[in-house]
Amino acid sequence: MQPVLEVKNLTMDFGGLRAIDGVNLDVRPKEIVALIGPNGAGKTTFFNCITGIYTPTGGDITICPPEKSSKRINGLRPDQVTVSGLARTFQNIRLFANMTVLENVMVGQHCRTKTGILGAIFRGKNVRSEERAVATSSYELLKKVGLEHQASNLAKNLPYAAQRRLEIARALATQPFLLLLDEPAAGMNPQETKELDDLITKIRDEENLSILLIEHDMPLVMSISNRIFVVDYGKKIAEGVPSEIQNNPNVIKAYLGEDID
Repeated sequence: MQPVLEVKNLTMDFGGLRAIDGVNLDVRPKEIVALIGPNGAGKTTFFNCITGIYTPTGGDITICPPEKSSKRINGLRPDQVTVSGLARTFQNIRLFANMTVLENVMVGQHCRTKTGILGAIFRGKNVRSEERAVATSSYELLKKVGLEHQASNLAKNLPYAAQRRLEIARALATQPFLLLLDEPAAGMNPQETKELDDLITKIRDEENLSILLIEHDMPLVMSISNRIFVVDYGKKIAEGVPSEIQNNPNVIKAYLGEDID
């Protein structure tokens, strides 16, 4: 099966510091893959390389969108990566605080709309029609994440867990085939984490997309991941299904925090 994302020998240097050291990773269609490791292991740097925030020092990042040819995305700008079909959330919430919940999702659809500067100024029939379509589809995304009743509220007034859900809805608005989630359960209580677990699986199934996530909540990772990649000091130290990762001595020593006898 052709991976939707294939990363080969990814390397990222910051001066004399090698943050990512020859990491290989792949994500297959409709798969949930987790990238785990201790703080400072290079996980978010890895995401930043994939999404165009950083240009890798070395290696190849190749995507293969459904029913399209494969494409190397090294060096593309973040907006070009988004148009190519990758969307992400961030470890620190980055919503437009003073815009409504619905408007936040509508902004996410900007990369898929046709209206230009002149259209926005003169607001012709086609522009108004497109705006209505964007509002309607954005509201449907809010329904998927359980926020439709909050549509007219300001994003900053949402509870923390709801803001996380709104970030996911805004990412989905870009119509990705691969969704990257950077610590989506950070700061959530057990009930909120369980609801997030259900939401991620639901999104994968209903939207027919693949998900790559960074997460420290091990029960969540182990319950929803098809495969797990583990990095430590910028290097991949293990990969496999959850049961293999749980029993891998290198992972236990580096990350899971138990003594090896």
